[in-house]
Amino acid sequence: MITRRALLKGLGAFVAGGAGLSGYAFGLEPFRLIETHYRLTPPGWPKGLRLKLAVLADIHACEPWMGVGRIRSIVARTNALAPDATLLLGDYVVAHKWISGRVPSAEWALALAGLTAPLGVHAVLGNHDWWDDKVAQRRGHGPTEAHVALSSVAIQVYENDAVRLSKDGHGFWIAGLGDQYAFLRRGSKGLFSTGVDDLKGTLAQVTDGAPVILMAHEPDIFPRVPPRVALTISGHTHGGQIRVFGKIPFTPTGRREQYAYGHFVERGTERFPEGERNLIVSGGLGCSLLPVRFGAVPEIVIIEFGDMDAA
Repeated sequence: MITRRALLKGLGAFVAGGAGLSGYAFGLEPFRLIETHYRLTPPGWPKGLRLKLAVLADIHACEPWMGVGRIRSIVARTNALAPDATLLLGDYVVAHKWISGRVPSAEWALALAGLTAPLGVHAVLGNHDWWDDKVAQRRGHGPTEAHVALSSVAIQVYENDAVRLSKDGHGFWIAGLGDQYAFLRRGSKGLFSTGVDDLKGTLAQVTDGAPVILMAHEPDIFPRVPPRVALTISGHTHGGQIRVFGKIPFTPTGRREQYAYGHFVERGTERFPEGERNLIVSGGLGCSLLPVRFGAVPEIVIIEFGDMDAA
């Protein structure tokens, strides 16, 4: 999540530079779409396992910024990239008030149902999918409306779950963490959030030595993810949503502000002194709090594992 104060501060900084920049940030860049490619071979990755994943994060369906037609065009472009599997990283619902209309869950889910991949489409929920569901907030548990909508179109939603898949005669695991900020609560010091995430319970479902790919909407969990996990993939940050000369004027909220965007490799941390850990944070597709992007173009992320040139 991006704080309103920080976003308005960042927005004001470049709006002051001219109406042309603000017009681009509101009216052009949020509608652009690029593909961002990563290639890696994590330690212990099985030789001969070539895997291509497409990642879509932070759709935030709404009119006019992310209507059903635009979601369908993103789906078509993703399918054209021919991934082995497609991962959806949460925040499907609108997260700001600057809209001309809401997109019902059944409609954005039906658009996403057009995604096709040999090894399936796999999804987790984001904080806004929980926060927008007042019924789930009151009762203190799911399923959320977003969860039901995705399940109704046969998209598997993971909430602290793991499943074993195989390709090229090699197995690997897709694991999906429950959201880390699912419930908004009010305490003596104001609003705070609690999660439904269970990292230990999720990884306990992995029963062999095959590599694990972990979907976690927020990257905040990454310092606790062991080297046993080949790659953690997250969204949530929108890449800062505003980047100036490659710099992010403000950072997302949460405990780990440094994981704003891109590929992070950590070795020799205090918690895990041995082993290499990898995190990729997508810049996402939609907007939060305000429909503005500057220097943070909406993206489809493609991740390739192993020697793809030998495929």
